[in-house]
Amino acid sequence: MEYRQVGRTGLKVSVLCMGSMQFGWTADEALSFQILSAGVEAGINFIDTADVYSRWVPGNPGGVSETIIGKWLKQSGIARDKLVIATKVRGRMGDGPNDEGLSKAHILQAVEASLHRLDTDYIDLYQTHSYDEKTPIEETLEALDSLVRQGKVRYIGCSNYPAWRLMQALWTSDQHHLSRFDSLQPHYSLVHREEFERELAAVCQDYGIGVIPYSPLAAGFLTGKYRKDQNVDSVRINRTQRYFTDKNWELLSQLDALGQAKGGKSVSQIALAWMLSDPVITSPIIGPRTMEQLQDNLGAAGLRLSLEERQALNAASAWE
Repeated sequence: MEYRQVGRTGLKVSVLCMGSMQFGWTADEALSFQILSAGVEAGINFIDTADVYSRWVPGNPGGVSETIIGKWLKQSGIARDKLVIATKVRGRMGDGPNDEGLSKAHILQAVEASLHRLDTDYIDLYQTHSYDEKTPIEETLEALDSLVRQGKVRYIGCSNYPAWRLMQALWTSDQHHLSRFDSLQPHYSLVHREEFERELAAVCQDYGIGVIPYSPLAAGFLTGKYRKDQNVDSVRINRTQRYFTDKNWELLSQLDALGQAKGGKSVSQIALAWMLSDPVITSPIIGPRTMEQLQDNLGAAGLRLSLEERQALNAASAWE
């Protein structure tokens, strides 16, 4: 599998990142172990999680995905330094006033809990899950910088930041000589392009920030399982229906045709290849909840589109 450097760091990660929102939710512990082992065997060295996964599920207190990864890592016998483990902080993890956000109090508390659940001494990439308008950016970055200096965190990143807040963070790090965000985790796919492409893409390219897109298959829409005038039973249907437009149905047809022209590649493989063919992208996050989905996603790792093929898909999904 190909590996890419995360922004200006020395960190090298697989071109596909193993997402884990599904662990302990739509994939139980045993299946999660299988997916993790098969993914690593195929060459994936990059695992992304968050402390809140999956607190929105009844009976799930949060931290379940991190716990599963920690148990798997201990059981697998894989050397810790062979993996790049990323997690996130921001969401509510309790009922107290300091149990959410990006204050120093919450970050220092949350990182210890994540380290314990992951059963590790350090986190390779610690990311803010979204910005916190109630906490000064200086306080957040000072707390994160202290974790880097202590060796508990190697690098820091952010997710769901608009361009102006990302630039504010980079400026603050520069002015105060603090660790800076070396990665961005944006919501990005063929059917959700504007949020990243309008301003964030240029910022990431100009400032050497690694890009780790989440939902690259648009909550399953870009797998081809959803078709016009067909009903599909899915736990993610409420997140996917926003993409049910005539334009996107036509896009699926083009993905089908391109996949056939490339020897029977799936819709999801073509959608991931579109992203991997962009040099600004580091590693899209896949979230397989079955072994079949994992094998399909892995088929995109070495697949690239020509400039003409990518331009055709860009035109079909244009947002301007």
